[in-house]
Amino acid sequence: MSGSNAHDIAARHVAPWPVDARVATLCDIRDSEGGALDSAIVTLFEAPNSYTGDTVVEIATHGGDLTPALVIEQLVASGARPAAPGEFTRRAVLNGKMDLLQAEAVADLIDASSRPMREAAVRQLDGGLSRRVLGLRSAMLEIESLIAYDIDFPEEDEGPVPRDRILEAVDAARTSLEQLLATVPRGELIRSGAAVVIAGEPNVGKSSLFNALVGRSRAIVTDVPGTTRDAIEAVIDGDRWPLRLIDTAGMRDTTDTVERMGVELSQDHIRAAHVVLACGDSATAMENVLTQIAALGTAAAVIPVWTKCDLTSPTQLAREEENAVPVSASTGAGLRELTARIDDELSNRYDSGGTDAPVVTRARHRAILEAAQVELSAFRRGWISNELPATVAAVHLRSAVHSLEELIGSVDVEDVLDRVFSSFCVGK
Repeated sequence: MSGSNAHDIAARHVAPWPVDARVATLCDIRDSEGGALDSAIVTLFEAPNSYTGDTVVEIATHGGDLTPALVIEQLVASGARPAAPGEFTRRAVLNGKMDLLQAEAVADLIDASSRPMREAAVRQLDGGLSRRVLGLRSAMLEIESLIAYDIDFPEEDEGPVPRDRILEAVDAARTSLEQLLATVPRGELIRSGAAVVIAGEPNVGKSSLFNALVGRSRAIVTDVPGTTRDAIEAVIDGDRWPLRLIDTAGMRDTTDTVERMGVELSQDHIRAAHVVLACGDSATAMENVLTQIAALGTAAAVIPVWTKCDLTSPTQLAREEENAVPVSASTGAGLRELTARIDDELSNRYDSGGTDAPVVTRARHRAILEAAQVELSAFRRGWISNELPATVAAVHLRSAVHSLEELIGSVDVEDVLDRVFSSFCVGK
């Protein structure tokens, strides 16, 4: 419970009452008639030294469904109310315990389904992205102050502020914005997973490879060509990137209407992929799939994968596609090498900013940074052309600053808070 009356409400049901704050105490939890509900660990927090910044009581009951529900029922009957989605973290933002970027990192940390997503959320929760944004805001405020000084005190001893000095400061701020926006593709991969499409002709072992990489049977594996008629997806945690594996229909000409639709869907996935695994169990199959993938014009990294390598001699493998990764879904051979190759391809394309740099992972962040970039560019054009009075050109600068303030939540924008916390789990 969080709020000014939290201690008073809890005291009606907790005995003995803990003597010290921030010390876990074993207490009895009772209903309004004095009946025993549970023996639980109770910890008190005095404002402002709590997660929310308000007075807080934490009651750690035994597990199960009934006991926690009965305790909550008694607390509500005594004056508490169920928390709204994200309300505790929202209170923390309003009380200055964290900014909005850090609050979103809390939700990302809870929802993280991969190590890269968890690591990005931890860095953001630590304030890495917030510090970058605050640095940008500070730089823009400095530019504003120079313009204001030039307007208000044009006859001071130092004379007018050189226009080149303001232009240099604007260009430095634009570079910082561009560097942040350049992390968007990497952030999208971290958040949603890199689309790794398994492509090839029918019956070359695509579904078996998919199942082996996932670690459990998800796709139907048969000897009948055309078994997979729709794309099947699963997310796995790679060494450096979350991988969204997509098993697709075999690439071939067919008169079957449903299978043809599956092939067309496969082609769409290949065009939109980050990595394509071109699977073949023979030289002909490998050549055919690589030709078909090239014809689709995908920008993805294409990794040739020699499937069923347990059925092929090393000498034959060496004679064929030398860049191919030999794998066996049956024995597990080559699977680790394949995931390492996928990680390398993704890192070469999306890791230019360094793994410790702040990353933009949400559409809200991207939209606001792009809006600030547009306003800063508009100011720059007006400043270079000298067609607008400084006071008018500075409006674009003020809009850019306001965008950054909205990003970190330093302005009271109620609808922004509503949108952010509506996606939180109840309470947290």
